[in-house]
Amino acid sequence: MTRTKKDLIKKNGEIVTETPVDVGVEPLAIPEIDGKSDKSLLELEQPVNKKADKTIDRSRYFFNRELSWIAFNKRVLHEGIDARTPLLERAKFCAIFSTNLDEFFMVRVAGVKKKFAEQLDIITDDGLKPDKQLLAIRDALLPLVTMQHDFFENTLRPELHKQGVKLLDYKNIDKKHQHYLKTYFREKLFPVLTPLAVDPAHPFPYISNLSLNLVVLVRDRETGEENFARVKVPSVLPRFVRIPETKDHTFVPLEQVIAHNLDALFPGMEILSYYPFRITRDAELDIEEEEADDLISALQEELRKQKFGSVVRMEIANDVPHAIRQELISQLGITETDVYDIPGLIGLGDLMALAFLPLPKHQDQPWKSVTHPRLKESPNEKNIFDIIQEGDFLVHHPYQSFTTTVQRFIEEAANDPKVLAIKQTLYRTSGDSPIVHALIRAAENGKQVAVLVELKARFDEANNILWAKKLENAGVHVVYGLKNLKTHTKTALVVRQEGDRLVRYVHIGTGNYNPKTARFYSDLGIFSCCDDLGADLTDLFNYLTGYSRQREYRKLLVAPVNMRDRFLQLIHREIEHQKQGYPSYIIAKMNSLVDPEIISALYEASQVGVNIDLIIRGMCCLRPKVKGLSDRIRVISVIGRFLEHSRIFYFSNGGEEEVYIGSADWMPRNLDARVEVVTPVEEPSLVQELKQILEIVLADNRQTWDLHADGTYVQRVPKDGEPEMSSQKHFMSQGRPEFA
Repeated sequence: MTRTKKDLIKKNGEIVTETPVDVGVEPLAIPEIDGKSDKSLLELEQPVNKKADKTIDRSRYFFNRELSWIAFNKRVLHEGIDARTPLLERAKFCAIFSTNLDEFFMVRVAGVKKKFAEQLDIITDDGLKPDKQLLAIRDALLPLVTMQHDFFENTLRPELHKQGVKLLDYKNIDKKHQHYLKTYFREKLFPVLTPLAVDPAHPFPYISNLSLNLVVLVRDRETGEENFARVKVPSVLPRFVRIPETKDHTFVPLEQVIAHNLDALFPGMEILSYYPFRITRDAELDIEEEEADDLISALQEELRKQKFGSVVRMEIANDVPHAIRQELISQLGITETDVYDIPGLIGLGDLMALAFLPLPKHQDQPWKSVTHPRLKESPNEKNIFDIIQEGDFLVHHPYQSFTTTVQRFIEEAANDPKVLAIKQTLYRTSGDSPIVHALIRAAENGKQVAVLVELKARFDEANNILWAKKLENAGVHVVYGLKNLKTHTKTALVVRQEGDRLVRYVHIGTGNYNPKTARFYSDLGIFSCCDDLGADLTDLFNYLTGYSRQREYRKLLVAPVNMRDRFLQLIHREIEHQKQGYPSYIIAKMNSLVDPEIISALYEASQVGVNIDLIIRGMCCLRPKVKGLSDRIRVISVIGRFLEHSRIFYFSNGGEEEVYIGSADWMPRNLDARVEVVTPVEEPSLVQELKQILEIVLADNRQTWDLHADGTYVQRVPKDGEPEMSSQKHFMSQGRPEFA
């Protein structure tokens, strides 16, 4: 039964339920109100008003978005530095730090540099102009890059060596293995290498994004003239060359194999020196959708242009001579502030290859998802639609199997003769995905299949074009998103003939329909045959595939239609309940919190006494625990073996609790520039299930970081006598007790 305000029993500042749930952690507590601020945020200098006085110190209210992201990536690196992390997993987190940073430069730094180049006097919510922001980014990154390379060279590399994973410099291997590498160079490398001279007769060559290169200084033995050339390290070959016939896993960096055989590339020349460098280019697409008659053609053309995006970063050996350094800076069109000096190996993202070596004792214990209890307990002859008819249920990936839930839903729909239509949104998936194959099979079976493919999913654009065309060729109705909006929602609708009526079955989730990422992304989804949800998704797909100005939905929060307003209403409802004396509580779990209007509403709620817990994995621009502004707001971040990707929104509503899940973060792009769906979860048992998830995450003392008012994140450690509690390990142990 739903509890009402008058049913609540307050004791020691907590809401006491009639049947408390034992989840092995402390229940959610709502502290007593200890006073109210007599000023709302909007009376405190109007910090988010874009037209407000520019002298206002906005940094009092907001953290810089880019610097907050850098702080997130620092937490990722810390998982690698943390000695409690298994050795090869430490290499993995070190690699993830680097690949995250690549994307950050390709998109975020590139965007700030464009604003600076175009002299756009845009001030961020925390008060920084583009030039100051670029300097702040560099100042924040320099010590982190140094930290990563110090850790790799002085800790990780020696530890790997002790355990038989030897990443050796070419000069430190014996003659026998040098002979093997010479043979490897001659047979595998030499035919694919192309040395490119740089002199008046040879213009500076094009250098591709994220490519590792050698700049080689040579002297002509006859004339004595010195020149330099560029050799690209081929990305089609493994970065670390395995030396066979050794009892250990022994590798040598590919660029060093090339460097020690340069005489074969420059016969008759004296090799004076060589230095590795790597560049990063602007990879953000700039599509004028209003003028694009054919979105696929426009996107393909933009992808071709993307290869020649401006350089936004150069990583280079820290011992490169000044003259060569300046020549590269000049030729690449960058400045000194775009250069990052690297002491040692460049491009540590390639350490990911070492993380999967067959050394189980140095890796996380392998995880195999379990089948959801509702599906596990059902007889084999019972189809998934019969199971959904018995009641809504939630799935929690990767703890519960994607294959036996979401994938099964689409595959059974494709084969079921009673299913008339399947409609689905696809943001990121893979061309060999069982989901794609099932949709093709459904079309071949004569069903009406409509798929909304988001072509503009960043870095997946080319892949999405390929498999979208495969769907079209099979007879699937493919729609390529809405003009000027990305379709980010994760929804599927199946229409089934049951007797003399049509029944609509829905799946609404927080994660992509991608079986690969479902193995290491933490996501939620709900299955239901609720009439209102089915009708809402029907209206949504009509909006996506046809002409519609649908403004009202029965249950769903849909961006950019009603989601922003509805979330603000939910926050302000908590404010009103608190003012009336009812204990009020908000919990929001998501990837990022950036939106200034939402943040302002949360500040206002805190000032009147609403308690707020925010579980934000990545960027958080809200400044918690500021006296008189955000005293009641706590922000945590969880970084672990699985990427926290689920979005959950809880509102105590004076005891008549409301909980939502969906695809949207609280960011302007999600609320205003994307099609997103958030659904209420109304079944009481499922509300309790989501509350348990939140309780467990909030109680984590192993992989949780607390955000402080000054912007620092401090990792939690168990108190004296308190057992270590990892929320991810807890969820794993619920399905497999051996992980307890």
